[in-house]
Amino acid sequence: MESFLKLFFPGIYRKMNEEKQTTSNYCKFDSQVLTFFNSSFLVSGLIATFFASPVTRALGRKASIFIGGVAFLVGSVLGGAAKNVYMLIFSRLLLGIGFGFTNQSVPLYLSEMAPPQFRGAFNFGFQLCVANGGLLSSLVNYGTQKIRGGWGWRISLAFTAISASIMTISAPFLPETPNSLVQRGNQERSKKMLQKIRGTDDVQAEFDDLIAASNASASVSNRINLVAFYAPMLFQTIGSGVSASLMASVFIGISGNLSTFCSLLIVDKLGRKALFHVGGIMMFVPLMIIGGIMAAKLGDQGGLNQAYGIAILIFVCVYTAGFALSWGPLAWLVTSEIYPLEIRSAAQSINVAVSFLCTFIIAQLFLAMLCHLKNALFFFFATWLVVMTGFVHIFLPETKDVPIEKMDQIWKEHWFWKRFVCDGEEYEGNNKPEGP
Repeated sequence: MESFLKLFFPGIYRKMNEEKQTTSNYCKFDSQVLTFFNSSFLVSGLIATFFASPVTRALGRKASIFIGGVAFLVGSVLGGAAKNVYMLIFSRLLLGIGFGFTNQSVPLYLSEMAPPQFRGAFNFGFQLCVANGGLLSSLVNYGTQKIRGGWGWRISLAFTAISASIMTISAPFLPETPNSLVQRGNQERSKKMLQKIRGTDDVQAEFDDLIAASNASASVSNRINLVAFYAPMLFQTIGSGVSASLMASVFIGISGNLSTFCSLLIVDKLGRKALFHVGGIMMFVPLMIIGGIMAAKLGDQGGLNQAYGIAILIFVCVYTAGFALSWGPLAWLVTSEIYPLEIRSAAQSINVAVSFLCTFIIAQLFLAMLCHLKNALFFFFATWLVVMTGFVHIFLPETKDVPIEKMDQIWKEHWFWKRFVCDGEEYEGNNKPEGP
């Protein structure tokens, strides 16, 4: 929004208005301060994940969710009341703490509470909520930028407080997962909770698996769609106005929302790898086409005509749909279900931390890369999609319908990973003391 840029990022505002004849289309938003405002929550999120793991392990999953909710609430209020860029960035850092705790604990909570046959759908419900939030934020931004007086951005930044309040108030009333109760020594409560959430008293086999994993744990020490993230800036780069760029984000949000809902219905039927493959293709093709259109039709000055602008919007929507079908939710689902109980909390924290770190680096460099690489940036990301999809095809075993406490079996049977997975009995045999 121009009023927001004028107040906090006057250099960007001048490039868009007073200096637009001498500034390249690709370099309008080339500001490290602006990108740090956007990506600063990833820094605190990265740090928060290292604290989230021991909290989740020692106090339970819902305690971690509660802490995340409080951080979201305070951060959103501070952002809406910001008077300078330092308050803005501090509010983003608090939002990052909430992001770090909830992204570590919520997928874990859902995986442990869900029956094996519906675990994928439960976790996709998490991604569907994220998609709903993204769509809602785009609608709020589109509406508030029309408010006269230039204060609509305050509503946009403070609006998070509503969902944060729901999370904070609701978290203490959540039941704790059986896995967490076993991990903290409450076996009787764990079995009762398992019987309750499974709707049957016949849970002994699953409960025995939980106990075995918990005993093993006693000896063990303890992902962002950047194209959608910067969508309004991308569409202003090709010559769209502020209002049209924010409306484009609404259409992108709708496409992601619909695709996430579809994936929720089919993930436990088609499996994880099939969705990775389909999503990879749906993301690769649009990136190549968008890069081609911009290479052929968009120079340093001027803009694209309406037909090409609509075409880019359509392909960004296809890209977003592919991400929402595959890499968006599956990056959290697969990593929340493949680890044994003894390292699950720590492993999920590492997953979140690596995701935050990589996303922060790319988010911080994205606008500068757009300025210097121009249309080639889209070919750069397309190349990485080929690498990502190929890795999944070769190295990821299918986890559909595998009970979460039996997940180690698929790694023992995989052609590559089996050489790194030792049998528990073999491990005990190799470590028996010598002598009588």
